[in-house]
Amino acid sequence: RLSLEEALQWSQSFEKLITSKYGPVIYKTYLETEHSDENINFWLACEAYKKITSQRKRILVARKLFTNYIQPQAPNEINIDSPVRKMIIRNLQEPTESCFDEAQRIIYMHMERDSYPRFLESKFYQKLKHSLQTSSNNSTPN
Repeated sequence: RLSLEEALQWSQSFEKLITSKYGPVIYKTYLETEHSDENINFWLACEAYKKITSQRKRILVARKLFTNYIQPQAPNEINIDSPVRKMIIRNLQEPTESCFDEAQRIIYMHMERDSYPRFLESKFYQKLKHSLQTSSNNSTPN
């Protein structure tokens, strides 16, 4: 269960938000309200991709990531520069666990600089903190 303490820690740094138990899901939900969830979806998909040990599965997932996020006009195209895109294309033949690291790093920085500050200022986050504050006050014995 999400605690007020965890939610308050998210305002300390983007890393605290993205590495906490509930932070990524809450942040993703917020980004969906902005219709800008492709970055967090890509970042989370990369985290899962790095854990793949089977080369066959890695190839399939790498191609799926490329099709969904990397190739020009992809349905959820992320904002990365051409050299990074070309490097990924070269690595797709035999993708390693670090194949998407540079793109993931760029997307992390985009989120940290752009959508994370908006999240902290959003009514979405303010209401969440308020509801957690209210529920923690109600559960405190007098």
